[in-house]
Amino acid sequence: MTDMTEGGSVRAPDTDKTLGDSGGRRGQGTRRGGGAPADRGRTTIADGVVEKIAGMATRDVVGVHAMGSGISRTFGAMRERVPGGSKSPTRGVKAEVGEVQTALDLEIVVDYGVSIADVARDVRENVIAAVERMTGLEVVEVNIAVSDVKLPDEEEDETETRLQ
Repeated sequence: MTDMTEGGSVRAPDTDKTLGDSGGRRGQGTRRGGGAPADRGRTTIADGVVEKIAGMATRDVVGVHAMGSGISRTFGAMRERVPGGSKSPTRGVKAEVGEVQTALDLEIVVDYGVSIADVARDVRENVIAAVERMTGLEVVEVNIAVSDVKLPDEEEDETETRLQ
C-alpha cells in the first residue's frame, strides 16, 4: 500500500525513498543492482564436476593405465559394452567440495616400469592445475592410491565378444 503525497510523487510506506521521481537525477547517489557484477550472486560447483575434471586430468598423465579398483573397472567394462554405455570419467575419483576449497582422492593403476613416485607427482600437478584453473577452487590435497600395476603380458579387457 502506498500513499500519495503533494506533487504527484508516490512514497512507499515507512521509507524516505520517493518512487517514480523522474527529475533527471538518475545516477546521482543511487546505483542500480548494487555492487560489481561479479559479486551479485553465488556460484556452486557440484562434486561430480570436480571429479570429472580430476579424472580427465589424471588420465592425461603418461604412466597412468587406468583408474579405479578392480571391481569398479570390471563393472565399468561391462557398462561400456551395453549399447549407449560409455566410459565413466569419474571412475576412481572422489571429491569433497566446499565453498572455496576441494580435496580429492584418486585410485589409479600404473603401467609396469614407470616410477610410481614420478607418476604420482605428475598426477598431482596436472590435477591441481586443471581443477584450480577451471573452477577457481583451492585444491588442498590430492591423495593417490595405486591399486595395481599393469604388466606387459596381462591381457586387456576383451572388447569383442567370443561368439560369432
